[in-house]
Amino acid sequence: MLEKLAQFSQVSPTVLQSGPYRFFFFSSDRGEPVHVHVKRDRKLAKIWLAPIRVADTYGFSEAELKRVAGLVQQNEGLLVKAWNDYFKPDGDRGGHQRSGD
Repeated sequence: MLEKLAQFSQVSPTVLQSGPYRFFFFSSDRGEPVHVHVKRDRKLAKIWLAPIRVADTYGFSEAELKRVAGLVQQNEGLLVKAWNDYFKPDGDRGGHQRSGD
């Protein structure tokens, strides 16, 4: 997962910053169910939305993952909206070209 972070750092929009946690997704995540990646320092996690559950983690303790899951739950609507806005079914990438703009 760390290699993916380095490889796609230019195409991983931050959708939420909460304290030390950066919530983002990769542009290559398009074919996957709705989820968010979370980074703090050198720790990473992938969290599925609807229902919220940890898919993968690197470096986070169980207690910290519970805090992160709580932040995801509090911001689930915002995260799902950001995902849907970025991965539009018509191929429009994150509003980079919006009709009428």
